[in-house]
Amino acid sequence: MGGLIPAWAVVSVLIIAVLAANAPFLNNRLFLLGPRRAPKRLGWRLLELAVYCALVAALGRAIEGSLGRVSEQRWEFVAIWVLVFLTLAFPGFVWRYLRRGAVR
Repeated sequence: MGGLIPAWAVVSVLIIAVLAANAPFLNNRLFLLGPRRAPKRLGWRLLELAVYCALVAALGRAIEGSLGRVSEQRWEFVAIWVLVFLTLAFPGFVWRYLRRGAVR
């Protein structure tokens, strides 16, 4: 992976994004550390997903800024990032809501 951005930066952001995208669906705590909510409603999970999406995007931007000049990002970039993050969250969603015999 040669180029302007080192491979460790790309891989670390992708790993953190996968973990953050699935975290709301894999536990019943608010934002991983808050009080346990049994069962946690879908609205809370979607709010956590949106916050984690923004945090991972900010982390990626900070890493990009520390490595050099930050590229301009328009609305198209944000739209693609949100869709990629939702795609990464699909395994956690399936595990929580669509698996056979899911407990709600």
